[in-house]
Amino acid sequence: MVLHRPSPVESTPLRLEEVETPAPRGAEVLVRVDRCGVCRTDLHVVEGDLPPRLPAIVPGHEIVGQVAALGSDVRSLAVGDRVGIPWLHSTCGRCEFCATGRENLCDQKEFTGFSVNGGYSQYAVGDEGYVLRLPTGDGAHFAPFLCAGIIGYRALKAALPRPGGRIGFFGFGGSAHLTMQLAIRQGYDAVAYARDPQHLELARKLGASATFLSGGSSLEGRAPTLDGAVVFAPAGEVVVQALRATKKGGTVSIAAIHMSPIPAIDYDRWLFGERCLRSVEANSRADAREFLDLATRLNLESTVSVRPLAEANDALRDLKHDRVVGAVVLDCSQA
Repeated sequence: MVLHRPSPVESTPLRLEEVETPAPRGAEVLVRVDRCGVCRTDLHVVEGDLPPRLPAIVPGHEIVGQVAALGSDVRSLAVGDRVGIPWLHSTCGRCEFCATGRENLCDQKEFTGFSVNGGYSQYAVGDEGYVLRLPTGDGAHFAPFLCAGIIGYRALKAALPRPGGRIGFFGFGGSAHLTMQLAIRQGYDAVAYARDPQHLELARKLGASATFLSGGSSLEGRAPTLDGAVVFAPAGEVVVQALRATKKGGTVSIAAIHMSPIPAIDYDRWLFGERCLRSVEANSRADAREFLDLATRLNLESTVSVRPLAEANDALRDLKHDRVVGAVVLDCSQA
């Protein structure tokens, strides 16, 4: 599914096309794609919220599949290995950020499905050093782990309060439904905020102690009750809502690659008291390995619906209009 020109998803901008199967070079591996998750970042790419880097792009960066071919320099992977290709495609490995364990801030990093063709396809190429080994099992189960899960994990680490504290999750989609489980299984109390009652129903099923409709009257005039919060909704007004709900000394982390403008913040009321507001950019490979290990050990569940590759436009429309409960994944195994 190829994007030639960013446009609103209502205009069906992705086109199903036959393209040449890429050949892996150097340390690259060619992956035969089984499943690819549909992420909100894909929506930002398709609609142009993230300025295009290539004349045409195949989106998708929650890729699960098997290694089909190896570049000449590959040493750690073999044909047939079960792997995932995530959002972080590569970094320079030389800058101050890469040298200090902060490769997610590298100014020369490449992104799967944005600056390099991604997984809305039958084949995709990954860099050996950034491809992740995956256990056997349902590819649809693992696909959301490869961005929604990893990014959510990094944002959760930034916002974690004292052990046993209460964490709020603002926007309850593919990322929050995994991250909240992780918090609960590590002993934290979780509260979910969302615009759609169906999303809150899933949050309660997964263990949220309380749920609130965002923007509803139930939030007005409430005293801060959260020790930390993660904002997944790409809406600036939600950041202010999260700050208002967070007690002194707490951190609000933003797990969004694109955000509408944040309204003016009343410093004295909502930021003073050593509250911290922190953005999260991409992830490191260490984040990915840590999260996948925790997801396996804690037996995280992914709530997914699977659609054919050709329905990628429909899946993105449903995501944009909050019609996806949990996550949606594309079946790329058939032409």
